[in-house]
Amino acid sequence: MKMQLKADLLLLMVTFFWGASILLTKVSLKYIEEYNLIALRFIIAFLLSGIVFYKHLIKIDFKTVKYAFILASILFIVYIFATFGTKYTSVSNAGFLLGLTVIFIPVLSSVFLKQKPEKKIVLGIVLTIIGIGLLTLNNELNIADGDILCILSALFYAVHVIVTGTMTKHVNSITLGVVQLGFVGLFSLIFSMFMETPKLPDNVESWFSILVLSIFCTAIAFIVQVVAQQYTSPTHTGLIFTLEPVFSAGFAFFFTGETLTFKGYLGAVLILLSVLIAELDFKSPLKLNYKNNIE
Repeated sequence: MKMQLKADLLLLMVTFFWGASILLTKVSLKYIEEYNLIALRFIIAFLLSGIVFYKHLIKIDFKTVKYAFILASILFIVYIFATFGTKYTSVSNAGFLLGLTVIFIPVLSSVFLKQKPEKKIVLGIVLTIIGIGLLTLNNELNIADGDILCILSALFYAVHVIVTGTMTKHVNSITLGVVQLGFVGLFSLIFSMFMETPKLPDNVESWFSILVLSIFCTAIAFIVQVVAQQYTSPTHTGLIFTLEPVFSAGFAFFFTGETLTFKGYLGAVLILLSVLIAELDFKSPLKLNYKNNIE
């Protein structure tokens, strides 16, 4: 099996975990506050992954710490928006809006690389705007605060994916991933101490949600991501992440019975369609766009 295919399959597993994370976050927020949740999630993930990969941490250097600090700063912003956004919108809405990362990746790549966006990217953006409107706007044409925060989270996560794709080529990717988790946990704990009353969960349901978030959706997911991105491209990463809203909507339906309105489903379909249009190479039908593969 080629390394790129293995990397893509690992990223698919990560996407499944992240699809479940939105529902688990929603459950956890019933018992503890936002920064407290992020802190617990990332500190537990850091400790577990640090124990498993301690040999890598022994060889840590300043460049890795610097890169981890930069990535963690971006990721902390991502999770502030994602956690607060998930609290104030539905699981399905959060899933589809957080999935907009895949649209933002080629847009930001075009901006930073000073390249003119392809026509399909422009079409994808137009469909995305229409899809967001159908999915989120109410009869008064207002968009919920939670939906706006989820969109911002997707934007910053696109930045994180692009920056990770660059940095992971220059340092030990496992060490980078582990230290990144530690920094996010530290940032969150500091914010929680000043803005909340930090506490540990006090019931089985919240502990279960937080441990699954920490182990599967954070420790395993982010380490796998930084390792896998050495062997695939940001575009491939973004394409695979399009399945996250599908997984999150599935979890929402099976565990809470949550559904969308007809207008909402139409908007969700347009968002997914825009993502596929942005990522498929129509000059070679049914083939994915491999132009930006990491060499």
